[in-house]
Amino acid sequence: LPEELSSIYYPEPIATISATDEDLEETDLRLRQDPSFSVSELLHFDWKIAIGNEVLSEQEFMSLTNGASGLIKIRNKLVFIDKSQMEKLRRNLQESSKVSQAAILRASFQQEFHGYQVHLDGSVKKLMERLGDKSDIAVPAELKAKLRPYQAEGYRWLYKNTRLSFGSIIADDMGLGKTIQVICLLLRLRDDGRFRERKGLVIVPAGLIYNWLDEFRRFAPDLKVQVHHGPDRTFGEIDKNDVLLTTYGTARSDQNKINKRVWEIIIIDEAQNIKNVATAQTTAVKCFKGRCRIAMTGTPVENRLQEFWSIMDFVNPGYLSTRQAFNDEFGKPIQKDRSEPKIEQFKRVTSPFLIRRLKTDRSIITDLPDKIEQNEYATLTPEQAALYQETIKKYMEAIRGITATDHESLFKRSGIVLQMILYLKEICNHPAQYLHNRDKLKSLRSGKVQNLESLLDRIIEAGEKALVFTQFKEMGFILQDILEKERGYKPLFFHGSCSLEERRKMVKEFQEDPEKKVFIISLKAGGTGLNLTAASHVIHFDLWWNPAVEAQATDRAYRIGQHSNVIVHRFITKNTFEEKIDQLIQSKRELAELTVNVGENWVGNMSNRELEELFKFTGSGTDGEEQ
Repeated sequence: LPEELSSIYYPEPIATISATDEDLEETDLRLRQDPSFSVSELLHFDWKIAIGNEVLSEQEFMSLTNGASGLIKIRNKLVFIDKSQMEKLRRNLQESSKVSQAAILRASFQQEFHGYQVHLDGSVKKLMERLGDKSDIAVPAELKAKLRPYQAEGYRWLYKNTRLSFGSIIADDMGLGKTIQVICLLLRLRDDGRFRERKGLVIVPAGLIYNWLDEFRRFAPDLKVQVHHGPDRTFGEIDKNDVLLTTYGTARSDQNKINKRVWEIIIIDEAQNIKNVATAQTTAVKCFKGRCRIAMTGTPVENRLQEFWSIMDFVNPGYLSTRQAFNDEFGKPIQKDRSEPKIEQFKRVTSPFLIRRLKTDRSIITDLPDKIEQNEYATLTPEQAALYQETIKKYMEAIRGITATDHESLFKRSGIVLQMILYLKEICNHPAQYLHNRDKLKSLRSGKVQNLESLLDRIIEAGEKALVFTQFKEMGFILQDILEKERGYKPLFFHGSCSLEERRKMVKEFQEDPEKKVFIISLKAGGTGLNLTAASHVIHFDLWWNPAVEAQATDRAYRIGQHSNVIVHRFITKNTFEEKIDQLIQSKRELAELTVNVGENWVGNMSNRELEELFKFTGSGTDGEEQ
C-alpha cells in the first residue's frame, strides 16, 4: 500500500462556545439597567471540525468535502467520510443557528452537546472567572446577625449568581438558615441601589408570612418591607418600599397587578408549591417578570424529578428544555433505570444553580445535637383486626372483579387500591376515625393510641416536650379528646382551619410555656416553616411513606437553636401493610439527597397476588387471640 495510507484521519465534530470580549464594568452596567439582559447573551455557539491536529470551521469543511463520502484528500491528509455520520453532522450544523441561549449555557456546564464534546473558548473561561469572582462580596454592615461560615458562603453564591443574572435554588436542609441568607442578599441589593427603580418580590405560604416579617424586622430592620396580604391590601405603596412580601394565594389573585411590573428579583419560599406545572398557582408565579429569580426549598424533589424541572424552569426558564425532553433525558433513566452516568450528568448540569448543605455534614455545622430515629410498633386491638380483615375482604373482591386491562379499568382499579389504603390507615389509627363514632373515644380501642399515651407519659415525666404529626385532621381531634379525658391535659392542635393569629399564638405558647408539653400538628398544615425547638421528641403517628415529607416535619424541632438530642418516633402497626410498605420504602431509599421515587401511588400498580401478600394480616390482637 502507498505510504500515505498508513495515516487515515476521521473528522471529529467539536461544539465550541466563545464569548464576546466585553468590559466587566460595561457588563455589570447592562445587567443592572436591562432586566431582560443575561450574561448568557454574551455566549456564542459554533461548530468546528478537527482533522488530526488541524481545526476547520464548518464552512471550510463543507466546501472541502462538497458532499463526497469515502476516502478523500483534505490538505494533504487522507480523510474517511462516513455517509451516515455526515448526514447527522449536516443536521446538527443546520440546527446550530437555532440553539437557544439557555441551551448554550447548559452545554457550557455539561461540556457535551448532542453527544459531541464541547470546547470552551478561553474568552468564556475568562468572562466567568471575572464575573464569578466572590472575593469582593462583603456581608452588609446593616445585617443584625453574624452569619455562620456556610451561611456567608451561601450568601456570596447567591449574590454571584444574581450578578450574572442567573436564577438559583437554595436547597439547604431544613433549619440551616436559608431565610437569613436571602435577607442578607436583599440587603446587599438595596445597598447596590438595585431597588431604586425595580423592587424585590418575596412569595411565601400564608402560614409563613409573619415568620418572614419577624425575620426581616429582626435581621434587616433598615429594609423597607411591605406586606401585601389580607382583605385591606393596597398595591400602590410599593414604590416607597424595597420589598413586597406576599403569599402564593394573594399572588395568584393579584396576578394582573403584579405582572404589570418588572421586578429586580423574585424569591419564592417552600418552592414545592410550584412543583405541579398545571396549577393556576404555578402558572401565575412563573409569568411574573424579574431580572433574576431564587427558589427556596428544603426538598428540591419530593416525589419525581419533574418537580425539580418545574422549580428550575421558574429560576432559569428553558435551561432544562421542555418537560418532556427533560423526562426523556433525565427522568426515566434516573428514576426507572438508576443510571449512574445520567445521575452524574444531572448533577453537573444543575450544580451551578443549586446549593444544598445537610445538617448531617459535620463540616457544615458542628453545634447541632444528634437526631435519633426509632420505630415504635403497635398491635391491632381485636376491634381493629376485625375491621382490618373485613375491609381487605371487601376491597380485594372488588379488585379481583376488574379483569379488563384498558386504561379506564386500570385507573378504576388503582383508585380502589388507594381507597383501601386510606381506610386501612384510619383503622390502624383508631376505629373511631374509620367508623366516625367519636362518642366512644377510648385509647383501649387502638393499639397505636395506647402506645402514644404511654410514650407521652414518659416524655412529660422527664420534663420534655413532643410534637405529634398526623396526616388526618380528624385524628388530631380524636387524640386531643382522648388525652384530655384520660390524661387530664388538652394538647395544642395546629391544623389547616386555624387562623394565622391562632397559629402564631400556639407556636409562641409551645415555645415559651413550660406547661404546654404536647403539640399535635396536621402534617399538611405544619410540616414546613415552623420553628419548634422546644420539642426534643418528634412522633410520626401515621406515616406518609415519603422520606422527604417525614424529614421536613422532623426538622420543625431538629434545627438551629436546638440544644437537646432529638428523638424521632415512627409509629407502625405490626403485621399489617404499614410495616410491609415501610420496609419496602426503607429498602429503596436511593438518591437520598434528592429523595426521588417515594410515596404510595405505586401500590396501585401491583398485581392481585402482590396486593394480597401486602395487605394480609397475620398478627394477633392485644388480648393475645389470633385474628
